[in-house]
Amino acid sequence: MLQEIKANLADNKETHSTLGGSHHFDFVFIPPRAPHFGGLWEAAVKSAKHLFIKAVGNALLKEDEVQTVLVEVEAVLNSRPLVADSNSPNDGEAITPAHFLVGTTLATLPPVQLPPSMKDNLSCLKRWQLVSAIKQRFWRDWSRDYLTSLQQRAKWTKDLANIKTGTVVVIKEDNLPPQMWLLGVVTEVIAGTDGKVRVAIVKTKCGTYKRAITI
Repeated sequence: MLQEIKANLADNKETHSTLGGSHHFDFVFIPPRAPHFGGLWEAAVKSAKHLFIKAVGNALLKEDEVQTVLVEVEAVLNSRPLVADSNSPNDGEAITPAHFLVGTTLATLPPVQLPPSMKDNLSCLKRWQLVSAIKQRFWRDWSRDYLTSLQQRAKWTKDLANIKTGTVVVIKEDNLPPQMWLLGVVTEVIAGTDGKVRVAIVKTKCGTYKRAITI
């Protein structure tokens, strides 16, 4: 599917409608000047704005630094995984919003790892460290909120299906650099006495993890 998206963006031989039809999904467009029709993504925009302001804090940025931070934030938002292209974490990559924009995953320079104390005290950093710290702070907060939003929240009025082996999942990992997501495939599930799965064994390209289904 990734190759088809790239080819579609490259030479425009296949329309988005035809591409969507071949993979059983539709492109639905809202009317112009009606943002309230898109409550789901407008809520995501609100969250991103809030975390961006929080990450910048009291830092006094120059115009080019603001532009750099905004581009970095845009890259972080467009790096989020939407769906896996295969059932193996070692094969290919997850489809992200960037694939629909530029046809491939957004590249990023190796991040500058800063001590937590320096990330919280932005006033003492040099200018390039300041921008890096803002990006890392935004990534830390936004990626955590995004992964939390993927969890289904419903009142326990009806039973929900258990997670099954072969399911592709995103694993919460605190030490990942910006724009890096840890994908895995569930190889084994562990149910409680009530038959509900609460723990899973997940295989990734970095090894095998035993995690609760919430993380």
